[in-house]
Amino acid sequence: MRGIKRIAVAAVAVGALTAGCGGGDKPIGNAASSNPSSSSSSGGGSTGEHKKGGTVTIANVGGQTWPCQFNPFNPAVNQVALGFVYEPLTFVNVLKAGATTPMLATAFTWSPKKDSIDFTIRDGVKWSDGQPFTADDVVYTFTRMKEQPALDLYSLWTGAGLTSVSAAGNKVTLKFKAAAEPYFFNFAGQVGIVPKHIWSAGEAASKPATWTNPKPVGTGPFTVESCSGNNISYVANGNYWQPGKPYVEKVQYPAYLDNNPANLDLASGKAQWGGQYIPNIDNFYKAKSPENNYWFPPTANVALVPNNDPSRPATSKLEVRQAIAYALDREQISKIGESGYQPAANQTGVVTPTFDKYFDKDALTAAGYDKPNPDKAKQLLQTAGYSESNPLKLNVITVTGYTDWDASLAVVKQQLAKVGIELTIQDLQQQSYNQKLYTGDYDLAYSSLSGGPSPYYELRQLLYSKNSAPIGKQANSNYSRYMKPEVDKLFDQYASADPDTQVKLIKQISSYMIKDVPIIPTTESVDWYQYNTKDLDGWPTQDDPYAQPAPYNIPDVGQVLTNLYSKSAQK
Repeated sequence: MRGIKRIAVAAVAVGALTAGCGGGDKPIGNAASSNPSSSSSSGGGSTGEHKKGGTVTIANVGGQTWPCQFNPFNPAVNQVALGFVYEPLTFVNVLKAGATTPMLATAFTWSPKKDSIDFTIRDGVKWSDGQPFTADDVVYTFTRMKEQPALDLYSLWTGAGLTSVSAAGNKVTLKFKAAAEPYFFNFAGQVGIVPKHIWSAGEAASKPATWTNPKPVGTGPFTVESCSGNNISYVANGNYWQPGKPYVEKVQYPAYLDNNPANLDLASGKAQWGGQYIPNIDNFYKAKSPENNYWFPPTANVALVPNNDPSRPATSKLEVRQAIAYALDREQISKIGESGYQPAANQTGVVTPTFDKYFDKDALTAAGYDKPNPDKAKQLLQTAGYSESNPLKLNVITVTGYTDWDASLAVVKQQLAKVGIELTIQDLQQQSYNQKLYTGDYDLAYSSLSGGPSPYYELRQLLYSKNSAPIGKQANSNYSRYMKPEVDKLFDQYASADPDTQVKLIKQISSYMIKDVPIIPTTESVDWYQYNTKDLDGWPTQDDPYAQPAPYNIPDVGQVLTNLYSKSAQK
């Protein structure tokens, strides 16, 4: 699954995870703000009432069989839980400049200093087991994140300054040490609310971060009917709070170990919703049926993640990381590895043209990272003590079945070999990959996190020290173990800054991407999104981007599933 943060995130999402490309699509305009001062409804997709019926089958390569775990706090599995079963207080649309849609909260109001926010909790909502949903469930969810830091995927208590959460009737109040508007995207839009009556007992209470949660109880549009290693079957939640929704009655989510069979299922129409790279997509997929469509909206970065921890003598050296960054020809990686569908990234970490106003092109050029420089890479390796008689040997972990990543890394391997670095590519099943990535058991990792309505969200995941953890412990994001107090201070200033100052802060933060090379972006990640309209309608489109459209985006997947409807069921 792509976007290892939400994973997550942000691609925590952790995990996850650019200019529009493919099929002549135009890039989405600059999504500059996720700082709403009051609630507003900005939904999209299908409108009006539709009859129930139909099934949607998802083809999204996870590189593993399903472990049948649905813990919304576990970034290794929350992509099959958030949006499907669990929901946030508010949906925040990255593709519409952070526009909000009320979910479990019907409204919210900030205090004048933006250091406190009141949510009005929706009445009449039931959990899928029939128990009533209340404000106490919201308080419980956030309180458990304080008590169990492993659940706090966005460092709300330790980094964002959350100091208390309380309820009075149907009002829930979150208080912060200082202005906290930029964190709205995380605490209101990405935290799935869990039922207190389930999570306060048994293993859910004693081991909440690792509990498998095989039969999840949520407020979302679907429940898990059955799960095997080969397929997850979801059915419509009969207690769902949105009247008449979801329209689609079933969701089938087969496990794919490789892109190729998933691509074949999409091309044939056996699967209707895709989320992976398809080479030569117009001939292989689009030409097979007039109902086959695709759209690749911009999101974040794909990157080589060096282990910055001192326990790794090679990748913790600045000269080594610089050498890798100078050696890479990102245009070639884009062209060969991603068929040009994903544009070349840059060392600032700022995705262009989506976030052009935050991009410091002059700083990139001054540092020499605007083009490959193999000679400088060789000099830096010599400075670091490496030579033909003492070559630098590194391993890079990636996810098996991600054929585009394999192709990209093949190019990376060739380019690094030319400067004297021997790269060994380790294709791992998703669970093994996640374990190594989260605990810091690697030299280099190929990875992608999801972003947000400005570069701040992705960069905070990648670089904020409070998102990391010591080697051997699970990090929420910042898997590179990059620790820089000066950078932390810049992130901490962002929340209370005016928009112009926020732009300056991002440029300062990106200067450390250039100076310290903690992460090495290769291509700009897009939402891989294929959709079939033969029987299903209500899809997000370039004209109606009501949610990020790839099935691995959370909680956006829930927005799509509540808008889809079967055409044949309407007859």
